[in-house]
Amino acid sequence: MANVSLADIKALRERLGTGMVDTKNALTEADGDIEKAVEILRLKGAKGNAKRADRSTSEGLIAVVESATAATMIELACETDFVAKNDKFIALADKVVQALADSGAETVEAALAVELDGSTVGAVIEEQAATIGEKVELRRVARIAGSQFAVYLHRTSKDLPPQIGVVVAYEGSDAETARGIAQHISFAAPVYLSREDVPESDVENERRIVEEISRNEGKPEAALPKIVEGRLGAYFKQVALLEQEYARDNKLTISKVVADAGLTVAGFARFKVGA
Repeated sequence: MANVSLADIKALRERLGTGMVDTKNALTEADGDIEKAVEILRLKGAKGNAKRADRSTSEGLIAVVESATAATMIELACETDFVAKNDKFIALADKVVQALADSGAETVEAALAVELDGSTVGAVIEEQAATIGEKVELRRVARIAGSQFAVYLHRTSKDLPPQIGVVVAYEGSDAETARGIAQHISFAAPVYLSREDVPESDVENERRIVEEISRNEGKPEAALPKIVEGRLGAYFKQVALLEQEYARDNKLTISKVVADAGLTVAGFARFKVGA
């Protein structure tokens, strides 16, 4: 049996991000040959990828890259927070988001086919999953076109990488207010920019629900139209950014804040790990 040193185990773990037991066993099987141990661990991990396919990936991180004309944001997911804060996992996310920003990919399907390190993003992620021993997946991709961006990355724990990411594309010169809007979005989680962007089918469904609720509450028939419109207004405040009350001052709506700051919000995206 090979005499496996702690130094070799440590070096290989730092290189691949593998577990202590798996690393030691691979080095033992390889008679202390580090390169052979790398091959053993990669082959073992690749075989395990299929077994991990149905596992839940509720941890991970958000990463963003800006260019002159667009900002690209990704959610890279994994199984445990231990992996999420691993330097190699973070480096993988940085490498992937930069490749997608350079390629212009806007969907996960397109992103996985982007060339990276002589292979593809999908293959590189699979290889990393094999060495880590966890399921790793590119869950979401967003590309927001614009000329100026406010980016806010929020850590829900100081020990973890960003778990919530927001990108706001805007026009105007008030960068501080634009960042405040990005922070608001991270908290309030709007889905659409304005009430006009909400699909008509969603609006009609909400109208039907609040009308039925109002009738069941015994509201007068003559008053129903006004009551329904009022409740629809509350719905728009939940889902449409410009309708919302500003988190920093609930006496102001976001539309009022951006108007006073001379800003125009062109679009936004918000990701939260696991959501």
